Amino acid sequence: MIQRWSMSAEVAGALIDAAERRARELEVAIVTVVVDESAVPKAMRRMDGAPLVALDAAMKKARTAVGFGLATGEPWYELMKDDPLLLHGAPSLADFILLRGGLPIVAGGSLVGALGVSGAHHSVDLECARAALAVLEP
Repeated sequence: MIQRWSMSAEVAGALIDAAERRARELEVAIVTVVVDESAVPKAMRRMDGAPLVALDAAMKKARTAVGFGLATGEPWYELMKDDPLLLHGAPSLADFILLRGGLPIVAGGSLVGALGVSGAHHSVDLECARAALAVLEP
């Protein structure tokens, strides 16, 4: 029997609430997407005023993070910067994005999902995503 760990809808909602609290403090409007361990959307919310394109970007950030168990942004850039084929080829993948704001969600040592935040500069998106994950810290 195969057993997978996932997160509840309640936890997904709490992550979104925390990301949006930080976004309001920073006076930005974001989209937050939470996916389960299989990259299936668990929850999504678009703040009033968030750019429409942010939905696609947030989804790609979440799927990139869960697909590889690796945050979007610098870890990927470091892996890709000296490999022109990878640097130019990977961004053409349907559910891959390099911009910061996608973070894997790990619980009990298992990858249980990821979240993606988009709507502001990608450094601000990352700050909102980190605020969301802080909800899970003891």
